[in-house]
Amino acid sequence: MSAYKYIRNAWKNPKENLNEIWKERLVQWRKEPATVRISHPTRLDKARSLGYKAKQGIILVRQRLNRSKRMRDFDVSGRRPKTFRHRRISAMNYQFIAEQRASKKYINCEVLNSYYAGEDGMHFWFEIILLDKNHPAVLADKRYSWISGQKGRAFRGLTTAGRRTRGLMNKGKGAEKFRPSKNAVYMRKARKQYG
Repeated sequence: MSAYKYIRNAWKNPKENLNEIWKERLVQWRKEPATVRISHPTRLDKARSLGYKAKQGIILVRQRLNRSKRMRDFDVSGRRPKTFRHRRISAMNYQFIAEQRASKKYINCEVLNSYYAGEDGMHFWFEIILLDKNHPAVLADKRYSWISGQKGRAFRGLTTAGRRTRGLMNKGKGAEKFRPSKNAVYMRKARKQYG
């Protein structure tokens, strides 16, 4: 069995398999700022499978998110129990939001992908792989040079977390209204209805 397989098996249930290490990490991570640049990935197997290489121009960032109820926008048209302002099920998942925040912090970089790193009762942590799209090492590598022509991947939902939020992981029956996008389907129906 390769080393990556052992790492993958340990991360299937980290609270049991990595109990002491898990607790120490979370204590240390809580003291750090919300966005931290890190030198090496916490989950090497996952990072490598998502395109990470230990070379210049590739940056790893650990992003912390508050784990809480997100409030709905205030409804000005009367107070009704169905508004449920105290609870909000956001259209974006936590990983998608983490990618956007890391992208805002590192303006000259594009998000390649991200993965789950940890959680406690108050926070989620995700590690985001960023590529410096103007770095010579990135431009010379065929695996990464395509990203230099892209802009705002995290905000346009082009990463894996973004595609999952947009419903593009589903195919076939039941996924007719997701492609090319929800808005495009809505506009197509509106044009058909109103001429």
